[in-house]
Amino acid sequence: MRALIARLGDAADCDVADPGALPHYNADVTDNAAVAAFLAQIRAADGLVFVTPEYNYSVPGVLKNAIDWASRPAYESVFKAKPCLVITTSGGALGGVRAQAHLKYILNGMLAQVHTAKEILVPMANTKVVDGLLQDEAVLGFAGETLAGFMATLG
Repeated sequence: MRALIARLGDAADCDVADPGALPHYNADVTDNAAVAAFLAQIRAADGLVFVTPEYNYSVPGVLKNAIDWASRPAYESVFKAKPCLVITTSGGALGGVRAQAHLKYILNGMLAQVHTAKEILVPMANTKVVDGLLQDEAVLGFAGETLAGFMATLG
């Protein structure tokens, strides 16, 4: 994520959400400041780029928790018609392909507009990060092209 943001330079304003700052989802809680700030971030965004690792063949629990907070009210949440791009990473050879499929399924269920493109996967990610930044030029180039195409759809 940080490597892609650095490559964008002034082409986009990027605001990174912190899903770890959110409490566990509870439909009875309606006035949490961290949740309100998170929802405002999503609402204000022209589009969302998810960059997530794959854990146990799916998305991490902290990401699912954040999505659950933002998915209400059903069919009218901040995700409705929100353009989204999905990028996944994995320490294994498949690069998070299962997490990508799961996340796209979840986003479709919330009526988000998932960007149609070749999947951006980062296999063997643990070996490609130096000082907190992805160093795989082939992946970054491909991801950058796809990201540019996604941004072009935002207007």
